[in-house]
Amino acid sequence: MNPFALISPAYAQSANDLLASATQFMPLVLIFGVFYFLLIRPQQQKAKEARAMLLALKRGDRVVTGGGILGTVQRVAMVQDKDGKQVPSSEIEIEIAPNLKVTVLRETIASVIKPIAANDSKPAKTA
Repeated sequence: MNPFALISPAYAQSANDLLASATQFMPLVLIFGVFYFLLIRPQQQKAKEARAMLLALKRGDRVVTGGGILGTVQRVAMVQDKDGKQVPSSEIEIEIAPNLKVTVLRETIASVIKPIAANDSKPAKTA
């Protein structure tokens, strides 16, 4: 028995076969590219902006919680981390009515309300 009988002969592939196999994967690469630029990347940027907004909270900011409650930040507590460095706490005290303060988690704050300046440069004249 020939010891090389179990080994099949190798044939060289033509350039057309390589090109055909590469074009089969092109639609998958294009679909991934579209998903990345239209869905994944904008979502990552939005999450990054939300984290920055939560870290920048300070006393006096008007906020909206995830449950739709409007309030004003009264206290942002600072705690020590394991290295002894001061970091913002995950709890924030907000005032939702006069003399009614509640403590909420920082992550439950949905947005910060920015005051909108009026477009008028001069006060309105009264007749």
